[in-house]
Amino acid sequence: MRNQCTFRTAISVALILTIGPSALSRDATTEYIEGVWMGTLKVSTVELRIVFKISANADGTLAATMDSPDQGAETIALSKVTFENDRLYLESKVVQGSYEGQLQKDGSIEGKWQQGGISIPLQLKHTDEVPKLHRPQEPKKPYPYIEEEVTYENEKAGIKLAGTLTLPRSEGPFPAVILITGSGPQDRNETVFGHHPFLVLADHLTRKGIAVLRVDDRGVGGSTGNLSQATIEDFAGDVLIGVKYLKSRNEINHNKIGLIGHSEGGDIAPLVAARSSDVAFIVLMAGTGLAAEESFYLQSDLLLKAAGASENVLALQRTTSKQIFKILKQEKDNSIAKKKIQKFMVDFLTKLSKEEKETLGVSEATMEIQLKTILSRWFRFFLTYDPKSTLMKVKCPVLAINGQLDLQVPPKENLSAIEEALKAGGNTNYTIRELPKHNHLFQRAQFGTISEYAKIEETISPIALKAITQWILKQTTGFNK
Repeated sequence: MRNQCTFRTAISVALILTIGPSALSRDATTEYIEGVWMGTLKVSTVELRIVFKISANADGTLAATMDSPDQGAETIALSKVTFENDRLYLESKVVQGSYEGQLQKDGSIEGKWQQGGISIPLQLKHTDEVPKLHRPQEPKKPYPYIEEEVTYENEKAGIKLAGTLTLPRSEGPFPAVILITGSGPQDRNETVFGHHPFLVLADHLTRKGIAVLRVDDRGVGGSTGNLSQATIEDFAGDVLIGVKYLKSRNEINHNKIGLIGHSEGGDIAPLVAARSSDVAFIVLMAGTGLAAEESFYLQSDLLLKAAGASENVLALQRTTSKQIFKILKQEKDNSIAKKKIQKFMVDFLTKLSKEEKETLGVSEATMEIQLKTILSRWFRFFLTYDPKSTLMKVKCPVLAINGQLDLQVPPKENLSAIEEALKAGGNTNYTIRELPKHNHLFQRAQFGTISEYAKIEETISPIALKAITQWILKQTTGFNK
């Protein structure tokens, strides 16, 4: 699910950069700047380590690369770097981000990373060792199953969808699942903070005899289309085409095709199941049961509290959100809604202290980014969507699981709402589970904060993997393995 609490998702995830060749100016003081420099960006509840590697070329220029270890991004070239008068400047034209810092007496560099209108403090220090992510669950080739790259068309939308189908080597036909990613631009592995949850999940399920199709989102990887112009109804259409594709494969048992949706994918799966009798079962991993606006307020409170926000800041955030949402609901014309929200935000900002602005992550510079998000088709649909009405139409078996420490989709409120909706719709074949000490990514965690995601080596806990696999096997074969 999108980190909606301060409308800053785009900033916290935009640090996976792709940048062109570097050209540096050099003076007599640049020898000191050569080497490895590391610092930590703190955005709301997210912490991202950033590494710059600077070296000298034979012609007297410098070369520099950037790593974002917590996002699994390495050896990214910078477009411009200068070091003059003890001042370091790094720039990326592609992502419109830059860093400027001043060398200090203790040898560190104090400065700020600027991107998308937001300025984030970043202190760099020399280091001898570049941090490496350890992901012990990541499967290594050769796999004991068949892996096939596939593509198929959503002709109605005019797009191509690309993914990976994994098939057991035993005799089929096999039960199958389609994995549905959370919100934002996601690849087929649902890559996040250096983790590949869907790769790990697909590997585990396929080893247990279940075929798995995982697919790049629209406009990501090998898939075409425009993600920013799509809503969850459009994504549901993409999944329906995926079901149709699986039914065209002789290796698949056409009566045992299910869906596994994570986060927003847990909202999409019921939409598909309510529309198609070809869906035999669905698994909701941190899916929502509450109306979107209600879920937003809960998420916002939890994430801000985790960031150390006061009750006053929480109240300010809620007041601001309610007013913005009110404008969006009343004004369907984006240009008019934008002007009204801008006026409200400018007036609101004048009443905030510097500390309150920093905690909430709001400023005049960030308004354009925030407005682009909340005026999108996706957000307008999200704001008025109530998953209960869809869940009441789902008649196939349902497994709904959530982590006890999930701060993005609060478990008790959402699992209760999911159960109530299924029961109200007459569905009696459902299982509701809250996994102790698990977070939104289904890692075993201590606090459940977003800043923990990258630090935890585990991608998906064996407890969660076992719960999902056993339930699916029970639905498809009558046995647990």
